Amino acid sequence: MGAGMARNIAAAGLPLTVWNRTPERAAPLAEAGARVVATVADAVRGADVVLTMLWDADTVETVLRDADGAFAPGAVLLQTSTVGVAGAARLAEVAADLGLRYVDAPVLGTKYPAEQGTLVVLASGPEEARAVLAPVFAAIGSRTVWLGEAGAASRLKLAANAFVLNVTAAVAESMAVAGALGLAPAEFLQAIQGGPMESPFVAAKGALMAAGDYPASFAVDGGVKDAGFVVAEAGAAAPLTAVTLDLLRAASAAGHGDDDIAALAHAVPRPEGAR
Repeated sequence: MGAGMARNIAAAGLPLTVWNRTPERAAPLAEAGARVVATVADAVRGADVVLTMLWDADTVETVLRDADGAFAPGAVLLQTSTVGVAGAARLAEVAADLGLRYVDAPVLGTKYPAEQGTLVVLASGPEEARAVLAPVFAAIGSRTVWLGEAGAASRLKLAANAFVLNVTAAVAESMAVAGALGLAPAEFLQAIQGGPMESPFVAAKGALMAAGDYPASFAVDGGVKDAGFVVAEAGAAAPLTAVTLDLLRAASAAGHGDDDIAALAHAVPRPEGAR
């Protein structure tokens, strides 16, 4: 995600400095026009916008605190990782400690939209940050939805990810039901093709399930993390996500943690002899 976003920021002509905890992941971005540095302090020094795309709130906080003292006065922290409601609130406090203006801005989309610059940005934070962020949002996304005070975007991101994960589980189940009833699972996909039940997302995940091949755009372990946020923070409002979380954990335990969430197909039992 971060690499695709960085390439589009550089392609837009914005001056960009990048850093990654694993240096070899950042190195190729030099060819895209980014300045690659060895420390996070060097990455943020003098920047008016500091963008983070990391695994969770703990990782974001650690990285930011490692750069303490290097931030430009009044810099905007553009925090795009999915960190949950409590995580977003904690990072707002961290940003205040470090003298940063905090914008909570998780994105809708996965690896391919990040590479294409077609993410949907859910942004929440101080109104005065909008002008400085506009060129960045134009580079990484097709649309930006502003949602008021910081934290609102992370709440909406959980609602969106609940939908994504539950739809994926529903496709896996429908294909398993088709198999249990003596049909080829892919016949379910053929039945909905071109109709109101189909969507590009359903078609893409269903095709992976039918092929049994799961190159990750949204990995199972990421789904476990995000579904865990939904269940913990929405509680009784998320009964379907609680079931999907169990399925995601089962898929991860079966060795599919780094595979795409379409590997949920392996967590839905198929009767012996099903096609």
